[in-house]
Amino acid sequence: MAGLRGRGIFMCALSGLLAACAGERPNNLGVRDGRLSACPASPNCVSSQASDERHRIAPLAFTGDPDAAFARLKTVLAQRKDTSVVEERPGYLRVELRTTLFVDDGEFLLDREERVVHVRSASRLGYSDLGKNRSRMEDIRRAFSQSEATP
Repeated sequence: MAGLRGRGIFMCALSGLLAACAGERPNNLGVRDGRLSACPASPNCVSSQASDERHRIAPLAFTGDPDAAFARLKTVLAQRKDTSVVEERPGYLRVELRTTLFVDDGEFLLDREERVVHVRSASRLGYSDLGKNRSRMEDIRRAFSQSEATP
């Protein structure tokens, strides 16, 4: 009986730790005045709408029909095991991006006129992400570009 109790305490502590690592959904997400929210000062966020080099990343460029491009992006994201869509509106997606312990937030905003999809990816916890948000968005960019080349 004591072994079960000890395991129960361990599981409770582990689930609490995992919940803490997931963090709460930040309130600085979404679209305001046609733009994604700015990155915080910390180096754990990238955005194609950032003006500073530390946070700046290129948007996802496409040719052809904007709706078809956005549908391709949704297919790319659906194929990733670490990604789940949590909010979808016309021309906007918010996803949760999971690592072993952490949950990050990704956002995608379609700009029909510029023929790009703006991106933002930010950690919910911590100061530095050791480049994870940037590398993840570059992986998504490669898959998105390859999906355009594939008939």
